[in-house]
Amino acid sequence: MQSQPYIPGFQPADIGPLARFLPALEDGVISAFLARQSLEGTWLLDPFGFSPRLALEAARSGYRVLVTANNPITRFLLETFANPPAESEFTAALAELGSIKKGDERLEIHLGSLYLTHCEKCNHPVQAQAFLWRKGEQVPYARIYECSQCGDSGERLATEEDHERAKKISATDALHRSRALERVVSLKDEDRYYAEEAIQHYLPRPLYVLTTILNRMEGLNLSPDRKRALTALILVGCDAGNTLWAHPAERPRPKQLSTPNQFREHNVWMMMERGVSLFAETGGRVPYETWPRKLPQGGGLCIFEGRLRDLAHAVRKEIPITAVFASLPRPNQAFWTLSALWAGWLWGREAVEPYKVALRRRRYDWAWNATALKTMFDHLNELLANGVPVFGLLPEPEPSFLTSALSAAEVAGFQLESLALRTEHDPAQVIWTSAQKPELAKADVDLVRNAVLEHLFTRGEPAGYLHIHAAGLIALVQAHALKPPGLEFDEVLRQTHAWFESILRDEKLFIHYSTGEGVETGLWGLKDPPPAEETLADRVEIALVTFLQNNPDSIFIEIENDLNPRFPGLLTPSKGLIYAVLNSYAEKDGARWKLRPEDVASARRKEMNTMFSLLEGIGKRLDYEARREDNTLLWEDGGERVRSFYVLASALIGRALEDADEKTVIVIPGGRAALAAYKQQRDPALAARFRECRVVKYRLLRALNELPIVTRETFEEQIAGDPVEQSRGQMMMF
Repeated sequence: MQSQPYIPGFQPADIGPLARFLPALEDGVISAFLARQSLEGTWLLDPFGFSPRLALEAARSGYRVLVTANNPITRFLLETFANPPAESEFTAALAELGSIKKGDERLEIHLGSLYLTHCEKCNHPVQAQAFLWRKGEQVPYARIYECSQCGDSGERLATEEDHERAKKISATDALHRSRALERVVSLKDEDRYYAEEAIQHYLPRPLYVLTTILNRMEGLNLSPDRKRALTALILVGCDAGNTLWAHPAERPRPKQLSTPNQFREHNVWMMMERGVSLFAETGGRVPYETWPRKLPQGGGLCIFEGRLRDLAHAVRKEIPITAVFASLPRPNQAFWTLSALWAGWLWGREAVEPYKVALRRRRYDWAWNATALKTMFDHLNELLANGVPVFGLLPEPEPSFLTSALSAAEVAGFQLESLALRTEHDPAQVIWTSAQKPELAKADVDLVRNAVLEHLFTRGEPAGYLHIHAAGLIALVQAHALKPPGLEFDEVLRQTHAWFESILRDEKLFIHYSTGEGVETGLWGLKDPPPAEETLADRVEIALVTFLQNNPDSIFIEIENDLNPRFPGLLTPSKGLIYAVLNSYAEKDGARWKLRPEDVASARRKEMNTMFSLLEGIGKRLDYEARREDNTLLWEDGGERVRSFYVLASALIGRALEDADEKTVIVIPGGRAALAAYKQQRDPALAARFRECRVVKYRLLRALNELPIVTRETFEEQIAGDPVEQSRGQMMMF
């Protein structure tokens, strides 16, 4: 297997409607992958339909994309993003809905009155943006508002008036809850109990708002575009109205249908108003058809409303699939259950029927995930010719997800070509090719141990468990031993975890940098690392600075596109590390980075020579003998070494630490201090070695040289008071 470079994207796609449930993928990744495959004008397949934006990006790149979309909600999003109504249609649809009469007042006014509160500062009536609740309580404990009269805003305690309004709405809750339930399942439906459970995650007020809106929508005579626009906004309201919005947002991406201990009750109408901009920013139109209607040349979407197993044989006869891409689904009981609920509310019971299993299933573990993926991969391999590339994205990767996906693909006959990881916060990128099903072999724990040792040796620094786990999995897959014959997926997951635990608990080989006991916490390093080579962080620093020397005025993605092929697979540098190096060496002009004038190589060499001269001069003032050996200047007293000064222009402190002791002083530019601190934060082994010596910055030596009087005692006091600065900004571990 030859590791491929991680493909960087332009920006996180963690925006847009239902973003907290959809995969957080970067734009530009799939188009970059396809550009490398030379597949222009051919048919592609997205067998999962889990990420509408992914399929749309491929279609906008000029490919004809067949997407299987069994979930009615993601299918609706895909169709709406492909052919979005004009922003004016969204605005007009909401205005038309809001103008309907509810009694003697407009519907918009009526629904807004349900969220009325009074400003704590000026007592002016104002609509709450949200009310805050504690799980199990009958009234909200706080509200969030912004007063247009006096400017007061933020979170304030709920008033007695707020409590009374909530109780009044709750008094008629049973009727509206029953209406909401009838849109999903009939009275005698065996799945009614599960639908009732799901609806419990809606408070009375938002449920009343939603059922009122849905009832009134049926009486509107809207054009198809305007109806689709209004449906899209109501879908935003359906998501806004449930109790899965933790406060504060400790779980921004919920996986389980579980109400947090504290949560937000959003103002549903306000959230629908905000939905206008969410849908308006989804991009231009893409030609699309529903299977079996075909697309013309030039790119577009063909949507199959069903499962891959129902499509497999038809596709093989009619469409030559030349590449597959997908965001692999991970278990998400919350979204799948709510999707069934929302489909019923928006389109009636018939829309729920093909997806009703999502209502009744409550437990989605990784063994279930592996089994489901294996079934999907089986169907996929049936319709593909041998050698077809499959590009898989695993959002929010974790060890069990990797094990589940890789074992399922292996058993179904897909050959692993590459696995690239950046951090645990970034999707894993996997490339398979379709092949014959392999003959599975028995697993070998020594194979895993050697793979982990090799990865840590190559990395030159401790690694997180996710990367170590991935290294071991790759070795098992290459030996066709990840899922031995006769082992079920749940046994594979348990055995794999047990192997890693037993391997890493070998204190003769590994050291655990963590305050927790579990193997998945903290970092793992080699107990007795080999003689120091540059660490991964050091190699990235060298490569990045070299690139900027040769390519001034580069944008960030150009830098990533140069670095990632140099550090492919599991060695991909994080954005945090890249930014730490950039902030140390470069300055930003707009979107472009260039080396600071003082960090050009010639300027730094000149400054290093100045530092050696200063150290020699200060040493003589302190009555020490000074002599230079390469990058080190020694102070000696009577032939005995007093201090060793290792002068650097970089933050490659690993070099200076090879023979460092308590007499060693590492001298670095002030601009490297934050980078040196960052490296210590991400590498506890380096931090431990660093404690054995002192660090001073160029500017301190200049200041000491300017002092009219300096003694040995004052010199020691000064260097003891010059700590390495803490790195600023977001810390990303790898």
